[in-house]
Amino acid sequence: MSQYDGLPGDWQLVVGLEVHVELATATKLFSASPNRFGDEPNTNIDPVTLGLPGALPVLNEQAVELAMRIGAALNCTIQACTFHRKNYFYPDMPKAYQISQYDQPLNVDGYLDLPNGVRVGIERAHMEEDAGKSTHVGGSGGRVHGATYSLIDLNRAGVPLVEIVSRPDIHSADDARAYVNELRGILVAIDASDAKMEEGSMRVDANVSVHKPGTPLGTRCEIKNVNSVRSIGRAIEYEARRQIDLIEGGDVVRQQTRHWDEGDGRTHTLRSKEDADDYRYFLEPDLVPLAPSAEWIAKVKAALPMLPAARRARLADATGQAANSEAVTIVVDRGQDDYVLAIAAAGGDAARGLVYVKEAFADSPKVAAADVAVLTQMEVSGAITATQAKTVLAELVAKGGGDAAAIAAAHGFEAIDTSAVEAFVDEAIATDPDAWQKFCSGDAKAMGALVGLVMKASKGKADGKAVSASLQQRRSDHG
Repeated sequence: MSQYDGLPGDWQLVVGLEVHVELATATKLFSASPNRFGDEPNTNIDPVTLGLPGALPVLNEQAVELAMRIGAALNCTIQACTFHRKNYFYPDMPKAYQISQYDQPLNVDGYLDLPNGVRVGIERAHMEEDAGKSTHVGGSGGRVHGATYSLIDLNRAGVPLVEIVSRPDIHSADDARAYVNELRGILVAIDASDAKMEEGSMRVDANVSVHKPGTPLGTRCEIKNVNSVRSIGRAIEYEARRQIDLIEGGDVVRQQTRHWDEGDGRTHTLRSKEDADDYRYFLEPDLVPLAPSAEWIAKVKAALPMLPAARRARLADATGQAANSEAVTIVVDRGQDDYVLAIAAAGGDAARGLVYVKEAFADSPKVAAADVAVLTQMEVSGAITATQAKTVLAELVAKGGGDAAAIAAAHGFEAIDTSAVEAFVDEAIATDPDAWQKFCSGDAKAMGALVGLVMKASKGKADGKAVSASLQQRRSDHG
């Protein structure tokens, strides 16, 4: 088996991702029409959006700054750039060309480090305008084939985009998913985009090929507009195996643009892949070159907030957890890491605070960090058990705060001493000798049954960790 996604034999997967990100500007890239999602169709339009004769583009300064912010966050070189016309006709592109960047993009030669340590190179992150949106009615899966008619909404036409093009450094579907998640976290952290894949403000194209070690890279196929992280992984895995089956069956892989169908779990041919010559790029005559000053670039870089990787490292250091652990990753993704640090600053136990926040605060915490800090102290000191702490925490969340010690006292919570724990363990073994024998034989589920008996007999006052330790010690002594 291959080390790459479990592909058969010694096949290796090679993936490069193109991520289109709509920028969080108030207006479009080259006009004053609003940049808003969800408005009535064809209301955010103007002569520039419609490509009417004589309408001239005016570059949006805020869009340039957000694009530079993306470049800085992705360790790119920010450079002087030009705009080009990319010529093609779609019904949702009234001008029959898209203003984009070609051989002189704004951001080049960067990288993004994944939580597992893999570094993915960034070829470029260039600016361009979005197309409108076509809705095909009556076909299969919203596709044009078989549709009875199509509707055009030009609200999205002209919305500012940054296309982030990775190098082919991704070699597993898991890393592709991690790349998209990490990139999305960065985009949200720097306020460049809301990066909502379900609304189309972040769209992913995956270039997939396979080859064997020591041979040239294979022919790639591009999977267009995959709209969820889960689908990205599934589409890449399917496409890799499809290409392997073709090659091993004596056929060849043809360069294509393909569509991922979530319903049947397959990719389907859309069209033969266009090359740069097909687009007939030429300099946009209505826009001058863009040359950000050194002072502007320095200002953008200095204003960047702490990025997700640095925040994970900071939280990991404070809690003693691994930076790529589930708890650290979830809490940082939610933007709750500052709250955990506030619990620690209030005298609480950071590690327990991390667990509490992960498990109890799916939304923004509405409990004062100091109240949670008191609860962590009570659990860590042994004043109450972990089970009792969960009950107190649930009440704190329900009430929006309070006195953890008073809540525990009202419930009659207290930790029982070691001798009492041992007595309850004796009683559990006597009550269910079959479970004890299974536990001694290595049955982990039997241990759960014994712990449950102890917790029931002690009315939840026994410390589950102490009970487990006692059972394990007794099994060791039992031989």
